Amino acid sequence: MEPTLSALLLASPLLTAPIGLLRKMLPTLGDILGLVATFRSGSIDSTTAFEFKTRLETLQRELGRRIMEWTFNSFEPDERAAMPRELRFEGETYRRAKKSPRRYPIATLFGPIELVRFLYRPWSPGERSIFPLEINLGIEQGVATPALALRVGWLAAEMTQQQTLECLQRDHGVHWSVETLRKVTAAISASLNEQRHDVQVARLLDLLKQANESRGSRKIVLSVGRDGVFVPIRKRKQYQEAATATMAVFDRRGKRLGTVYLGRMPQPHQGTLSDQLTSLLVDALERWTGPMPRLCYVTDAGHHPTEYFRNVLSPMRHPVTNRPLHWEWIIDYYHVCSYVSKMAEAIFGEGEEAFAWARKMRRWLKNKPNGAYRVLHSAAALKARFGLHGTSKQFADAYRYIRERLGYLDYVDCRRRGLPIGSGITEAACKIVVTWRLKQSGMKWHIEGGQTILDLRVLRLSGVWKPARDAYLASKPVIELHPPTRYEKTAQCLKIAA
Repeated sequence: MEPTLSALLLASPLLTAPIGLLRKMLPTLGDILGLVATFRSGSIDSTTAFEFKTRLETLQRELGRRIMEWTFNSFEPDERAAMPRELRFEGETYRRAKKSPRRYPIATLFGPIELVRFLYRPWSPGERSIFPLEINLGIEQGVATPALALRVGWLAAEMTQQQTLECLQRDHGVHWSVETLRKVTAAISASLNEQRHDVQVARLLDLLKQANESRGSRKIVLSVGRDGVFVPIRKRKQYQEAATATMAVFDRRGKRLGTVYLGRMPQPHQGTLSDQLTSLLVDALERWTGPMPRLCYVTDAGHHPTEYFRNVLSPMRHPVTNRPLHWEWIIDYYHVCSYVSKMAEAIFGEGEEAFAWARKMRRWLKNKPNGAYRVLHSAAALKARFGLHGTSKQFADAYRYIRERLGYLDYVDCRRRGLPIGSGITEAACKIVVTWRLKQSGMKWHIEGGQTILDLRVLRLSGVWKPARDAYLASKPVIELHPPTRYEKTAQCLKIAA
């Protein structure tokens, strides 16, 4: 069958592939044609159709693997003399050595492939030898092509280690150990995270542009939030507080167009998250040339969110004009409602009466001018008239929480101007960035390993995976296979002699 198939392929004007590649493909192409013939000659039902599909998928992957293996190995000639005697890379000169196969195969999207490449040894003592072909192909950690490494990062952001290993084996024919998986995941996460800031700034600018071009009577809004979530840490008896931050853009109708996320593993004072958030805000505002959006900060009144507002946002100035920026801090409406419910239980005790009063106060808080004052006035009057059924501490803590934050609870005015009154975006970030991946049954994390996963998740959830991927690929080094100039050789000899 192979001679006939070969003759057909060679006779086709559409095929201009080299003979070596065609011969590499022929066995798998023959298997595919045989599979099609067998399927067509038998009865058709769901079982045979399923088996046909799965077998065809396996053969397609094998065909792709053979094509990749031949193509990659064809870049360098077999003759040693056809390769440059010397080449330059990252300031060093290397001399040509022998061509040899890799000890271990390279993992690709289609499966493992064998790679044969030339070795170049450095002139300078103490430097490592290089393989130009592997560098130009962007082989990650010596085991995977960039395409597969990116696939690993995408999977690891959502799946456990075991699930990722099973997926690699099932879909790509790659059998890795846990150590290899962790090594590739950490490398791709670090490489992509180097691009995170720039692509997130670009994402914010794109969202602001969309918002500015929208129709509506309101100003566009840039809303920022941050919150904490406790995660299990290895060698720690108690959970430690990780942190998330969000930057959301709302259009002129008050519709949220998109959100950019940040996430950090537990750290004293959460300094890294604060620095990342501040840097994103400053760079986005510096590059934004449209009308200034309304700036709001929607959080609960926890320690870290409060400190960030007082120390960073409140004194912040515009990076271009140096004028003070007006950040409006809005305490999360639903968080305040929980304190209203606590006051209700302290006044009435648990039951329908407390529930009815709290429901009424929540409406006042949201819909009536000076709603927070009205709530406090009603609570104080009921306490003076009927006393307390709960503890005085429960009432005092809830009453004090609202009274001390009255300036940040004007929800009627916020709604009128199109500002968000709830921190649901940030609360959700705690779940989708951290909880859903890091708090599954039996999990405990090292700080470094958890951060590797969070860095991948924020790229996916922020909608910037593709630009981060493209920037990562563009940053890969490339070796120009031409001999060094006489000047470069002289400079290198002087360097060695020194």
